[in-house]
Amino acid sequence: MSAPAQEGARGPRWPALAGHALPWLLVVVVYFTAGGYLSLGTNVLIMVLFAVSLDLALGYAGIVTLGHAAFFGFGAYAAGILATTVWADPLFGLAAATALTAAVGFATGVAILHTSGVTLLMLTLAILSLVYEAANQARALTGGDDGLSIAIDPLLGLFNFGLWGRTAYIYTAVVLLAWLAVAWRVVHSPFGRSLDGIRQNPARMRAIGTPVWWRLVAVYTLSAAMAGTAGALSAQATRFVGLTTLSVHISGIVAVMLVLGGTRRIYGAFIGAAIFVVVQDFAAKIDPAYWMFVVGGMLIAVVLFLEGGLISLVDRAHARLMRPSRPKDTGHVG
Repeated sequence: MSAPAQEGARGPRWPALAGHALPWLLVVVVYFTAGGYLSLGTNVLIMVLFAVSLDLALGYAGIVTLGHAAFFGFGAYAAGILATTVWADPLFGLAAATALTAAVGFATGVAILHTSGVTLLMLTLAILSLVYEAANQARALTGGDDGLSIAIDPLLGLFNFGLWGRTAYIYTAVVLLAWLAVAWRVVHSPFGRSLDGIRQNPARMRAIGTPVWWRLVAVYTLSAAMAGTAGALSAQATRFVGLTTLSVHISGIVAVMLVLGGTRRIYGAFIGAAIFVVVQDFAAKIDPAYWMFVVGGMLIAVVLFLEGGLISLVDRAHARLMRPSRPKDTGHVG
């Protein structure tokens, strides 16, 4: 094979590898440079995971939901209650909360995913309201509107969740990396491609023999498990769980993050969550009463001018880098 052909065969790999490596390079840089803002970085990583979980259900599978906070809050309360009543080991709490939230996602998915559109949207909100009221009424376990303070054992018996949040940051980053690997594998598998077909035309997918309902239940369960993990990480990182984790507001925020970053793009959640959390933090410091105007204006600008979200800017830069340069005209003929 000639040198130009070899270069063309290898060429696309490096931008792809760089695209995967850059977000994680930023994660490492933040760890060493954030200082007192490391807890903010941990919150960004948690919201990235939460946004990816919503993207699996809403972006890839087309499951319309505004009740995804039910799984986030359920995972947070599960981790908190287990830590206070059973065992305060963080890995045990994380695994158990994820499994329990997956079970809730499966049960609710079986119940509601035979519907679609506005009906499905209302059912997801109803489930969120039910979980919220259950947490509010079970004061002995959850603390009600006072919230639940928890204590967490050192990670692996060695690393304390200290004041500066270094353990929580690394712990969250590793869990996020593992879940993103799972999500990447799922969306690039035949199962993931079938989800894209279901989102576009479920009737046609049924006609060719695809078990549409079961695949929606499967991805909804996976999405719930990811959201439950994000909630459990939030509870363990802050050592507190409140009813706000089960609010419609949280569902709305994660949807805004997804739109900002770009749907049906795993790393779109990275961009959307990071931009939203950082802008929210700094805008709230400038004016605590009107910071939503800044976020709202940013969302309107993205929707109007960047149809694919902020990650479309990365796509445009990548396209320019990969565009072959035109050979110079030497003036010779023949």
